[in-house]
Amino acid sequence: MSFLFAYARGGGPTRAIASLGRTSLWADGIAFLLMAGIAVMVVHGANEARQPLEALQQTPIVLDPARLPDYALRTTLRMFAALAASLLFTFTVATLAAKSRKAALIVVPALDILQSVPVLGFLTFTVTFFMGLFPGRQLGAECASIFAIFTGQAWNIAFSFYQSLRTVPDDLDEVSRQFGFSAWRRFVRLDLPFAMPSLVWNMMMSMSGGWFFVVASEAITVGDKTVTLPGIGSWLALAIEEKNFGAVALAVAAMAVVILLYDQLLFRPIVAWADKFRFEQTASASRPKSWAYDLVRRTRLLKTLAAALAWPFRLAETARLPALPRVPMPAMGRTYAKAVDLAWLGLVVLGCAWGLRQLATFIAESLTFADVREAFTLGLATLARVAATTAIASVIWVPIGVWVGLRAQWAERVQPVAQFLAAFPANVLFPFAVVAISGLHLDPNIWLSVLMMLGTQWYILFNVIAGASAIPTDMKEASSIFGFRGWQWWRQLALPAIFPYFVTGALTASGGSWNASIVAETVSWGDTKLEAAGLGSYIANATAAGDFPRVALGIAMMSLFVILFNRTVWRPMYGYAERHLRLN
Repeated sequence: MSFLFAYARGGGPTRAIASLGRTSLWADGIAFLLMAGIAVMVVHGANEARQPLEALQQTPIVLDPARLPDYALRTTLRMFAALAASLLFTFTVATLAAKSRKAALIVVPALDILQSVPVLGFLTFTVTFFMGLFPGRQLGAECASIFAIFTGQAWNIAFSFYQSLRTVPDDLDEVSRQFGFSAWRRFVRLDLPFAMPSLVWNMMMSMSGGWFFVVASEAITVGDKTVTLPGIGSWLALAIEEKNFGAVALAVAAMAVVILLYDQLLFRPIVAWADKFRFEQTASASRPKSWAYDLVRRTRLLKTLAAALAWPFRLAETARLPALPRVPMPAMGRTYAKAVDLAWLGLVVLGCAWGLRQLATFIAESLTFADVREAFTLGLATLARVAATTAIASVIWVPIGVWVGLRAQWAERVQPVAQFLAAFPANVLFPFAVVAISGLHLDPNIWLSVLMMLGTQWYILFNVIAGASAIPTDMKEASSIFGFRGWQWWRQLALPAIFPYFVTGALTASGGSWNASIVAETVSWGDTKLEAAGLGSYIANATAAGDFPRVALGIAMMSLFVILFNRTVWRPMYGYAERHLRLN
């Protein structure tokens, strides 16, 4: 009753949950109901995914509002399965790249390439593979869809985690070495906690990025092979095809409800929990709050369950593994180490040369040099759009992100709204874009670039908010004591503090823009189709036609542009942040 009384008095869910502090019975009951409900939905969705493939033809997608909750559940389960795979990928690959210079020679350029490959490019070459793994089952199509969503989530999280590990303060690194931390103990006690604030915000961004391509990941069309999975993306595709504005509005409303639910039950509690990992010497006066986090802290059930699940990790952390025997090695002078580095670099170059040769052979069987020149010219057009949208988004969202990140109460309010706006599929705006551009006789080559902003601005906003919220309280107090105002405050505190986060956001934003060009440079509403000259429309048209050589050429050209842009612009900025802007 105390819970209901506190809520009725107007205290809201946070104060109501706090009223449960003297007893955990109510908290355990609420937690049990939440866990049971989530478990039932997960089991239901898993059973649906194991059905025969013929069931998709027997029960096609229909715009029936009664089916929309089930579609939303299927889409949400795919999103979280992809997010789990993205985190596993990040903790292994990004950590390896940050700790090993030789691994970084392969991993970092590979991430540059992979983030530039559009979702349609992955689907073109992976649908058949996954369908072959589970012949005659929906599980193959589900895996293909999850992998497509994974490609829209993983690179952003990996770049964020890599940047955090590369900027761990030197004094903390030295302390971990003096205490003789093992690699696993250092990871769970230093690397992961230090990266957690930024990681959480980029997880939210990646979830929203997955929503952006939900139509492409569920309504899969490659050549003459079409597989339509039940989900909000398939519902949207059908609603747009039938010009049903009401069904489009219902899909957007369902997305908003789903985003609000997982924001309240997952991301907001994690943000409140991760606040204790901020690198500062003075406690912050305002901290993020979450009614779900307060609930978890007062339950015995969840604590017992978490302890039971965490014991293998605690055992691994405290275990003392026998030291490997030292093998006598020749003197590791500079010459020897340099020879090893050159040999490794030579192997990497040979591997890349072999891959390029295979790709060139595949493309040359059907295409000519004129096709390569056409793809390069279209790539320049898309590059101009990417650079322009990234610059405009930076000017708009960096000040807003800093303002929000420095105010925990506003961050709580903005968090679900920003997630919803970042998740807003570009397809929903196609009717308005087509009507406006056609009715006003505007140039699609210019005005379709506005749709690419949807794949750019949120990466910058989320990373800047993460950077601003991670500014140590003692540094903010020192700037106030010294009277920093205006441009001096930006130049000496805000910009240096958020710069590593901004570079990560801008790098992934540019990659997101290249991906967004696939859906933004060619839009349709019913029979009306608008197209901007660029590499995105080139790949989209080739994919729809099943022209694999042109798909491969377009993806290769897009990867080339992204790598050159990253190496000449973003990587030097990364190096500057690592050398000069650590919190030492």
